Amino acid sequence: MFNLAPLEREVAQLIVDSLNLEGIDAGGIDPEAPLFDTGLGLDSIDALELALAIKSKYGFQIKSGDSDITQIFSSLRSLSRHIEHARSR
Repeated sequence: MFNLAPLEREVAQLIVDSLNLEGIDAGGIDPEAPLFDTGLGLDSIDALELALAIKSKYGFQIKSGDSDITQIFSSLRSLSRHIEHARSR
């Protein structure tokens, strides 16, 4: 288990729930590990589904054309920071 900030834990649970990641505990997602490929193993379809879940839950859209999209989705921590920043606007 990792020591996740409250928003990180919430986003980790959103990832697990929205992508139906069976056998993965949200608290066991390393906040610094990559979400794609070698880390959690997500793919581009997962990114689309996750972006839709974020739009539904947090009320803003992450667009595939965003210049920093790779950085936003690089880890649980960076995704959580992006959500926190977008919600505070």
